[in-house]
Amino acid sequence: MPSRVCPVVLCFALAFGTVLVAAPGSAVAAASSGPAAAAPAGTAAAGPAHPAAGAAVPPVDPDLVALYIDLHSHPELSLHETATAAKLAERLRRLGFEVTTGVGGTGVVGVLRNGPGPTVALRTELDALPVEERTGLPYASTVKVKNDAGIEVPVMHACGHDVHMTVWAGTAARMAAARQSWHGTLVLLAQPAEEVVKGARAMLADGLFTRFPKPDFIIALHDSPRVPAGRIGFTPGFTLASSDSVDVVIHGRGGHGAAPQTTVDPVVIAARTVLALQTIVSREDDPLDPAVVTVGSIHGGTKHNIIPDEVKLQITVRTYSKEVRRHVLDAIARIARGEAAAAGAPRPPDVTVVEGVPATYNDPALSARLAAALRRRLGDDNVVEGRAEMASEDFSEFGLAGVPAALFRLGAADPEALARAHAAGEELPSLHSSLFAPDRDPTLATGVEAETVMLLDLFGAASPAR
Repeated sequence: MPSRVCPVVLCFALAFGTVLVAAPGSAVAAASSGPAAAAPAGTAAAGPAHPAAGAAVPPVDPDLVALYIDLHSHPELSLHETATAAKLAERLRRLGFEVTTGVGGTGVVGVLRNGPGPTVALRTELDALPVEERTGLPYASTVKVKNDAGIEVPVMHACGHDVHMTVWAGTAARMAAARQSWHGTLVLLAQPAEEVVKGARAMLADGLFTRFPKPDFIIALHDSPRVPAGRIGFTPGFTLASSDSVDVVIHGRGGHGAAPQTTVDPVVIAARTVLALQTIVSREDDPLDPAVVTVGSIHGGTKHNIIPDEVKLQITVRTYSKEVRRHVLDAIARIARGEAAAAGAPRPPDVTVVEGVPATYNDPALSARLAAALRRRLGDDNVVEGRAEMASEDFSEFGLAGVPAALFRLGAADPEALARAHAAGEELPSLHSSLFAPDRDPTLATGVEAETVMLLDLFGAASPAR
């Protein structure tokens, strides 16, 4: 695997997107068949077709809309996705899948054997985030639970995992209904704990690729508020960065704020450390080999006139190159210890990497194959190559386990709102924002269509033009 990412500067286009209905008699048409239903009252109408497409987004099955609303309204935190997993498992059972629950914690594996042929896996995530929803949607989450530290927190699907699960369930139904059009083994994975980058590794450790058929390919979608609904984005090669969470505890000697000369102030040491950490990227890293070092939280002290004994920093690190990743983590420890020593701290700081995940690498040949299949079905303008990002995903673990993998972007932004925002030099609410809400129906419809197209292509059941 290459150790460096090549920057890509192509940005996603802002024009409207749409999904084409397959030609009658084709495999996709068979997989897309079923009673057409109008969108429920109050749902967002599908946007106008892209000029090159010539067809509107197919309506979303009301059952899928109901599932999405249920999942959105009842989110669960990482490692606690029991009710969510049960809902998805029951759907797979009704479709005829062999279903195993409790894989890697709360993970679900569904296997649909359909004769000789390739084995292909499709993955979704189960967990939500400790975010208080402020979208104003009629089905907005009001869930509050105690986290693992015993603190009550709000919970929201602020990263779109509810979109992913709904699309995954819709794709499962289409593939089950279209068994005469494809042959092989379909493996559906519902993975826990993506937000804390533990679930993929836990499922693999629990025998994902030994207890169940090991796939020849694994694919997934992740929604994006930067891509208009109706469009799919992809990036061959490195697409998402590695992520490491670092805890730093700076030790001082507390005392009275009016007599700082009797203390070693960890607040000052922390301030100097935060500033010095910025030089890792600006002065130690090759600017063509990207890295991010962000101090996300500082905690220390209890009162205005008390100098505390310690201050805690929480840091996130994003890189692509293994060499840069190691250098940045070593530099954080070096700088923290150096600043503490310069201030005469009673002992060195504690520096701990508490969690980490490698960079996500899209197999180039697989990405090119699937992008071609999507373009044939959705139209060239609706499948757009984009640049790599510094966000992270533990989907990377499946590729590192020896399976060609590809993670595509599912457009989730209202096209008109996205165009207005860009014209004004603004951004729509991002993933992990309390205001994030996808353009629901077009996003769901495009996701099901895209996943079905990709699976059928991998099973060798694509359109004759392939």
